[in-house]
Amino acid sequence: MTNDLPSPAQPLKIGTRGSPLALAQAYETRARLMAAFDLPDDAFAIVVIKTSGDDRVLIDADRPLKEIGNKGLFTKEIEEAMLDGFIDIAVHSMKDMPVEQPAGLLLDTYLPREDVRDAFVSPHHAALADLPEGAIVGTSSLRRRAQLLSRRPDLNVVEFRGNVQTRLRKLNDGVAQATFLAMAGLNRLGMDDVPCCAIEVDDMLPAVAQGAIGIERRADDTRARDMLAAIHDGVTAQRLAAERAFLAALDGSCETPIGALAELDGDMLRLRGEILRPDGSACYSDAAEGAIADGPKIGRAMAARLLAQAGPDFFKA
Repeated sequence: MTNDLPSPAQPLKIGTRGSPLALAQAYETRARLMAAFDLPDDAFAIVVIKTSGDDRVLIDADRPLKEIGNKGLFTKEIEEAMLDGFIDIAVHSMKDMPVEQPAGLLLDTYLPREDVRDAFVSPHHAALADLPEGAIVGTSSLRRRAQLLSRRPDLNVVEFRGNVQTRLRKLNDGVAQATFLAMAGLNRLGMDDVPCCAIEVDDMLPAVAQGAIGIERRADDTRARDMLAAIHDGVTAQRLAAERAFLAALDGSCETPIGALAELDGDMLRLRGEILRPDGSACYSDAAEGAIADGPKIGRAMAARLLAQAGPDFFKA
């Protein structure tokens, strides 16, 4: 392994989208690899890859994301670049990742998970409860939209897309009175000055894998495998195994409002999950616990129970 480490002459190429948050996640990955192997920063190359999703959200800025395409919109070109050997690894926000990877690629490395909570962001109101009736709230997340309307059907929820900086600019321009962001993203960007209030998970269950960074590699790349093993966080992997099994069993996509959170306590895992109608008119939730190793089984069983309660046409309503 020592003789096969990257160098300034032959750097390890890290693929990422170009948003400030995506770059921050790529830099965190690089920093952890530098520390693990005592390497200089120029032993790595950050390669920005524009995806079809990046273009589409600009062209179709007012259309809901579910009408543009699924989560693969933001990974296709990056994964193709990796399969072609143009990059060696790719850094992703795990909440944006499909539950299946293309043949030849593996997503099996996770960095320590950040804050999983959503943040209520408003320049004029301290908390969600302070919003007046009929207030305009912007979000592109079907989950957040459904959860919000389930609790506050009096609010006017509008499409609100873009990276963190774009959404904050829209908020300051008065397009909406409030929005939601991930606390993890704000923390990773060092945006302590954003007027926000963290929403406890008991009040708003986060998206599957929210706050987690995943690193994808070619299945046959033993150097990347061995290097990534040094920065892999096993606890995050155990939590995500349960959450993503729950999501996979629900056939989760950008079109399905789903929340889930796995937490560990000693050798036990507790999973909470919920499914909602897009308009927030119905919500089914469940919780279960068991051995950590049984996390995926717990997730699949919970999905089956919720689907049985909700009925086969639940997401179509």
